[in-house]
Amino acid sequence: MTSKNYYIGIMSGTSADGVDIALVDFSAGKVQLKAHLYQPYSNQLQQKIIGLYSSGPNEIDRMGNLSVELAHYFSKVIDQLLTQENLNADDITAIGCHGQTIRHRPFIDTSIQHPFTLQIGCNQTLACLTNINVVGDFRTKDIALGGQGAPLVPAFHHYLFSEQQQDTFIVNMGGIANITFLPKDKAQPIIGFDTGPANALLDEWCYKHIQQRYDENGQWAAKGNINQALLTQLLSDQYFSLPAPKSTGREYFNLSWLTPYLAEFSLDPVDVQATLVALTASSIAHEINKLSPKSFVYLCGGGIDNNECYKLLKHQLTNHCIKSINSLNLNNNAFEAMAFAWLAFAYEKKIYGNIPTVTGASKKTILGTRFYP
Repeated sequence: MTSKNYYIGIMSGTSADGVDIALVDFSAGKVQLKAHLYQPYSNQLQQKIIGLYSSGPNEIDRMGNLSVELAHYFSKVIDQLLTQENLNADDITAIGCHGQTIRHRPFIDTSIQHPFTLQIGCNQTLACLTNINVVGDFRTKDIALGGQGAPLVPAFHHYLFSEQQQDTFIVNMGGIANITFLPKDKAQPIIGFDTGPANALLDEWCYKHIQQRYDENGQWAAKGNINQALLTQLLSDQYFSLPAPKSTGREYFNLSWLTPYLAEFSLDPVDVQATLVALTASSIAHEINKLSPKSFVYLCGGGIDNNECYKLLKHQLTNHCIKSINSLNLNNNAFEAMAFAWLAFAYEKKIYGNIPTVTGASKKTILGTRFYP
């Protein structure tokens, strides 16, 4: 086993439920997942993260402390992975660390004069703790070039599916839902953008009303009824009608966003949950139907286990073939972490990591910054 083609990817998404670590081999131009670990956050750590999604007292000190704490947390999970696989630091070329997003304020937010994005989980600390080069801060350069800084995974999707012979969508249902459109016609541009809320809003509502961190398999939502009037109101939000490129985050789609819409309704919380599931499915399906009349749609992210959302997508995408990313022998749980292992690989190999038709950046560029031990 040699070191030059082994990379580790770290992903902690907007749901802030835990961290995924993927060990990936890029030998001979192939992408092979060698190992995967998931480590859930404690309730206390999750609440520290969520507490930084909006302004609050002493937030700079809290952010700095949590950034280093997360680096220590990531390091321990990496050590666990290396021990499991009988590897050491010298066997890994680099770690691709996405970090934990606590603010994402792209150009789409007209209230922000100088757009920015902020991910914590100190990369320099992580490099020193693991004694492995870390490539991080992937989003900042795309924003500096006029882009959204998101989504970044479409470049990885294109790397994997460049030979596809039909319109193909990869739908990531994480805290926020995003899609990648890879057209059969190679003359058409690759498109990718955030469609709107997914697990983060569902989880927040679920925790508030039944004190569970998430609605397992959508079982709670299945007991409710979709309120069409509320769904129509939610879909009237300006974000859904904006053209791509566009991206969003938990700092926009949250309970504070939802509350004004609920004011004119008197609904049981379970019916709101059912309606929020419908919001996720409808906003995804609308964009897919608009871009292609018939395609292959591969679902990934934590939301693929929500049976209610899956049923609604099937109902609204009747002309499309919908499958899980697992059907391609790709591990859904590791898929996004693999993307950030690839972005570290792309940095080392001088491969462009962004797609301007996706993010809106003025040009293609190599993304990330290297941090040495």
